[in-house]
Amino acid sequence: MSTIEQALPGQASSSELLSKRVEFSLFFEVVNGNPNGDPDAGNMPRIDPETGHGIVTDVCLKRKVRNFIELTRGGEEGFNIYVTEGGVLNEQHRKAYKALRPTDSGSKELKPKDAEEASRLTEWMCANFYDIRTFGAVMTTKVNTGQVRGPVQFTFARSLDPIFSQEVTITRQAVTQEGTDKEREMGRKHVVPYALYRMDGYISAYLANKTGFSHVDYETLLEALVNMFEHDRSASRGQMAVRKLFVFEHSSKLGNAPAHRLLTLVKANKMTDVVRSFNDYEFTIDREALPEGVQLMERE
Repeated sequence: MSTIEQALPGQASSSELLSKRVEFSLFFEVVNGNPNGDPDAGNMPRIDPETGHGIVTDVCLKRKVRNFIELTRGGEEGFNIYVTEGGVLNEQHRKAYKALRPTDSGSKELKPKDAEEASRLTEWMCANFYDIRTFGAVMTTKVNTGQVRGPVQFTFARSLDPIFSQEVTITRQAVTQEGTDKEREMGRKHVVPYALYRMDGYISAYLANKTGFSHVDYETLLEALVNMFEHDRSASRGQMAVRKLFVFEHSSKLGNAPAHRLLTLVKANKMTDVVRSFNDYEFTIDREALPEGVQLMERE
């Protein structure tokens, strides 16, 4: 058995790797909350200045997926999380050297000796960290373990309609510093009364085969997408929930139709002028236009 095989007991076999192209559309709502504050604008909800539509970044949504995996699969082989809150990335890279080259893994700077070792180090990182083999990572730091292009890509989420950012004044029954005459302090919260957001995603089977992204990883991702707000509650984010997940599965790695043709088959139509709940939208799906070889699944 080779060194890399000894280091990767949980590595997926070729038959377990994802063998189909996938696209999906995720719809989630926010009620009286701030889904993704902008630090350059006083932490107000992110807004497209031209249209007034709300924005939630792909990085924010990936964080939710990572947190869910860490919470539910923490400690399981192959489901470690690379980008953790407060983590040091070089220390994560060092683990690969410790597994494959333990004698000098403590050095401050580490680089692969040759192309074969570079490939093994990157493979080790993919096999052990779920978010690397899913989203990819740039790991070319002083402790170098390569670069990975992930098979799963998210777009920014955008609200279906322009949002209204409401500023709410709050009071606190305590003061920050001693010796002040005040008995309480005031602050502000920025909230969106209601908005429904849409995020589209793409999964490449070709890239999945390169990183080791398996069918189990795929099902785990769908589970994380549906449940990512259930254990991520916060007073600032209000009530957030995933309402719909539409998944387009192709019958091959190459795919049976362009992604944009599939994603436009799902539409959410506003039924009232002022939207204040999910029931104010009606979803339509043009199943007759679904190309041959593409299967549409709906999860809620």
